[in-house]
Amino acid sequence: MTALTSATVTCAEALKDSLSLLEGRFTESTVDIGNSLVSYRSCGRGPAIVLLHGISSGAASWLQCALRLEPHAQVIAWNAPGYGRSTPLPQAQPTAGDYAERLEQFLAALGIHDCLLVGHSLGAMMAGAYLGNGYRRASRMLLLSPAQGYGSVENRMRGQKIAQERLDVLHSIGVAGMAERSPARMLSADASDAQRAWVRWNIQWLNPAGYTQAVHMLCGDDLRAYAADGAWGKIPATVACGSADVVTTPAASLELSRDLDLPFHLIDHAGHACYIEQAEAVAAVLRSQLFQLT
Repeated sequence: MTALTSATVTCAEALKDSLSLLEGRFTESTVDIGNSLVSYRSCGRGPAIVLLHGISSGAASWLQCALRLEPHAQVIAWNAPGYGRSTPLPQAQPTAGDYAERLEQFLAALGIHDCLLVGHSLGAMMAGAYLGNGYRRASRMLLLSPAQGYGSVENRMRGQKIAQERLDVLHSIGVAGMAERSPARMLSADASDAQRAWVRWNIQWLNPAGYTQAVHMLCGDDLRAYAADGAWGKIPATVACGSADVVTTPAASLELSRDLDLPFHLIDHAGHACYIEQAEAVAAVLRSQLFQLT
C-alpha cells in the first residue's frame, strides 16, 4: 500500500481550508507535567470543555466542533499519551486509570478546576475512569459513542482476540493503510468527501507505539467497572451516539445509558465519528451541557 503524503491528503480544497483553520484558530501547545509532555489544541475563552479523542484520532480531529464552541467556552482537546507530541505512558499495557491519572496531571498543569469532560469512543473510557478513580476537576461528563472495553470476565477472551487482530492489521498494512481503510467504519455512507479526507488525515499521524498501548487498554479494561457502586458520585453524565454508528452502536450506547440510568441523545445522520460528520449537532449537545454547568 502506498503511504499517504501531504500532497495526497491536501489535494481537496476543503481539506486545505481545514488545515488553515487548524493552524490559525485551533493551535497546538504543550504542557510539561514533570517528566512528560502533553500536547493539546485550544481555542476560545470561558468555562472549560475538555475533549478526549478516540483510538484512531487526535486533538486536531475536533476542529469543526471546537470552532462552533469557541464563542461560548475555552475548548481544550488533548492528544492522549502516545499521540501527537504527548509522551507515552510508562506501562506497556496501561489501564484506563493510567490515562486518567495523566489527565488529572494535565488539567492540574493547565489550572483547570472545573470542566465539562467529553470522551469520544476510547476517550469515554478515559473519562469514565477519571471520575471513577475519584478525580473531581469535571462537574459534568458526556460519553460520546462510548467504547466500553473488553476487560470484563465475560469479554476477556474476545478482547484478547480483538487486540491481536488490531495489532496484526497495524503490522500488515501500517498506519497509512489504516488511514485509507478507516473512513468506511468511522463515517456514515452519507459523509462528504471532505469529511472522509479529514478522517484519513488525522489517522495518518498515529504513533504505532501509542496506538498499541491504546489497543491494550481497550481490550483489557472495562468502562462499567469505573461506574460501579456509584463511583461517579453525583456528577451528571450523559451518553450520545451517532444513529449510523457501526462501531459503538446506538443499541449498545442506549443499553449503557439505561443500565447506568443516564440520559441518552441520538445524533442523526452520523456514524462513529459523529463530531466530524455532524459537528453542529454535537456542538449543540455540548452547549446544552455547558449551560447546565454554568
